[in-house]
Amino acid sequence: MLIETHAFNQEEIDVAMELIDIVLTNESQKDYQIHCMVDERDQPVGYICYGLTPMTQGTFDLYWIVVDRNCQGRGIGSRLFDFLEKILKGIGGRLILADTSSIPQYEKGQRFYLEKGFKEVARVPDYYAPGNDRITYCKRIE
Repeated sequence: MLIETHAFNQEEIDVAMELIDIVLTNESQKDYQIHCMVDERDQPVGYICYGLTPMTQGTFDLYWIVVDRNCQGRGIGSRLFDFLEKILKGIGGRLILADTSSIPQYEKGQRFYLEKGFKEVARVPDYYAPGNDRITYCKRIE
């Protein structure tokens, strides 16, 4: 799913797979949570990965929202995010942070965050590479 979206480079795919491996192989870890959405045939169509930000009270990092390329545009990403927001609200979550890149291939993700009520709260110029800023979005859980 990560490869077929054509949205991520190999290094990003490797990091995403590392987090999946951690969740699947280390039941005692508490840094990352993953929830999958499946279709009527019980096949995965998307997933969301998040975790409590260390040394905070109720702040969570949103690491990944990935939707199968053949299922994009059907609201799956929104449903995954709404599910996350409901979970975090239920456990006293206050803030959700999401980082993304400023390059054009990430504009869809940037729009998604803004549509879901996030605000841009920081931008680090040339963070990932020259001309590729890190953008941090934040949403308060209400």
